[in-house]
Amino acid sequence: MARFSSYIPYYKRNLRLAVPIVFSQMGQIMVQLFDNIMVGHLGTTELAAASFAGSIFIIGMVFGMGFCLGLTPLAGAAYGAGEQKRVSALFQNSLLLNGLLSIGITLIMYSLIYWMDKMGQPEEVVQLSIPYYLLLVPSMIPVMLFSSIKQFGEGLGNTKTAMYITLSGNVLDIILNYGLIYGKLGLPEMGVQGAAFSTLITRILVALSFGYLCLKQEPFKQYVRLFHWAAVQTETLRDLFRTGFPISLQILSEVSAFSLTTIMAGWIGKTSIAAHQIALSMSSITFMMAMGVASATTVRVAHQFGAFRFHDLRKAAFASIHLVLSFMGLSGIFLLSFRQFIPYLFTSDPEVIRLASTLLIAAGIFQIFDGLQLIMVSALRGMSDVKAPLYISVISYLLVCLPLAYLFGFILRMETPGIWIGISLGLVIAGSLFYFRFLKLNRMILFEYKNQKKQARHNADIA
Repeated sequence: MARFSSYIPYYKRNLRLAVPIVFSQMGQIMVQLFDNIMVGHLGTTELAAASFAGSIFIIGMVFGMGFCLGLTPLAGAAYGAGEQKRVSALFQNSLLLNGLLSIGITLIMYSLIYWMDKMGQPEEVVQLSIPYYLLLVPSMIPVMLFSSIKQFGEGLGNTKTAMYITLSGNVLDIILNYGLIYGKLGLPEMGVQGAAFSTLITRILVALSFGYLCLKQEPFKQYVRLFHWAAVQTETLRDLFRTGFPISLQILSEVSAFSLTTIMAGWIGKTSIAAHQIALSMSSITFMMAMGVASATTVRVAHQFGAFRFHDLRKAAFASIHLVLSFMGLSGIFLLSFRQFIPYLFTSDPEVIRLASTLLIAAGIFQIFDGLQLIMVSALRGMSDVKAPLYISVISYLLVCLPLAYLFGFILRMETPGIWIGISLGLVIAGSLFYFRFLKLNRMILFEYKNQKKQARHNADIA
C-alpha cells in the first residue's frame, strides 16, 4: 500500500501534462476515424486507395516529425537546468532546420508517385490513390512547422495551447471532410480526394494559427523575443540533428513496418487491404491516446534528467507504465469483445467485415506490448538516449516483424491474419527490449552520479 501511495504524486504530475496531449491526440484520432468511415462508405476500393496512399505518405511524415521530436528532450533538459538562452536558441535553430527539411522531404515524397504503380497493388486502387496522395504531400510543410512549435511547448511543459489549436482544427477537418467527400454544405463533391483536400486546408490553417500565437502568447513569446541571427550556430544545429536524426530513423523503422505490411496486404487484394486498414485504424486509436502519456513521459523524464533527480526520473517513468498498461489492457478487452461489431462502422462489405473481425483479435492481444514499447522509448528519449532505441527498432520491426509477416502471410499461406501475427511478435520483442534498456541505462546513470558525488566529497575533504 505504501509503495502504491508513493506513486500517486507522479501519477498526478504525469497526468497534468498528459491530459491536454491526450485530448489533442483524441481529436486527431476522431478525425482519422471519421476519414476512414466516410471514405469506407464510398466503397471498398476507395478505402483501399486511401489506405495505400496514406501508408506511403506517413513514412515521410513520421521521418520529418522525428526531427521535431528531437527538440523536446533538449529543450526540456535546458529548461529543467534553468538555461533560458539555450532554450530560445534551440527553438530558433529547430524552426530553421525543420523548415528546410520539410521542403526536402516534400520533394522526395513527390518523386514516389512514379513508383506507386509498381508496388503490386490492384490497378483500380492505384488510380484512385495517386490524386489523393498528390493532395496530401504539400501538407508536409505545415505539419513539420506545427510539430516544431508543439514539441517546443511540450519541452517546457506547455501542452494546453497545442490541444486547443488541434481540437479546433479537427472540428474544421471533419466539417470539410463531410462537405468535400459527399458534396454537402454547398461544397463540390470530390469523393476520396475531398478527404485529402480537407486535410491539406486544415493543416495549413493550424500551422498558421500556432505560429501567430507564438508571437502573442507566453511562454512562447518570451523565447521568440530572444531570437537573433547570432543564435543560429552550427553546434546547436548539430545537437538537434544528433538527437533528431536517430529518433527519425527509430520511428521510421516502426512506421515503415506497418506501412509495408499494408502494402503486403494489398498484394492479397483490395478486401485484404481494406480489412487491414480497419484493424489498423482501431489499434491506432488506442496507440495515439497512449501517446499522450508517452509525450508527457518524455517531458517529465527530461526535466528530472536535467535537474539530476534520477530517483524521481525512474518513478515518473514507471508511473507512466502503470497508467498506459492499465489503459491498453482495457482497450485490448474492448477490441476483443466488440470485434464482430466494429467493422460495420467502416463498411457493409461482408468479406471485409469477416476478415477485419479476425484481425482485431491480434490487435487486441498486442495492446499491452504496444503500450510498453511506446512508454519505454519515450522515457529513453527524455534521457537523450536515441541510438540504442534506433538499433532496437531496426531489429524488432525490420529484422523480425517484416520477415515474420511475410513468412506467416505468404510462405505459410495464412494471408492477412499471418501478417498480423508478424506485427504482434515484432511489438512483443520491441516492448521487452526497450524495457530492459531503460532499466540498464537508469542503473548506469545512477551509479555514475553517485560515484561523482562521492568523488566530489572526497576532493572536498582533501582540500
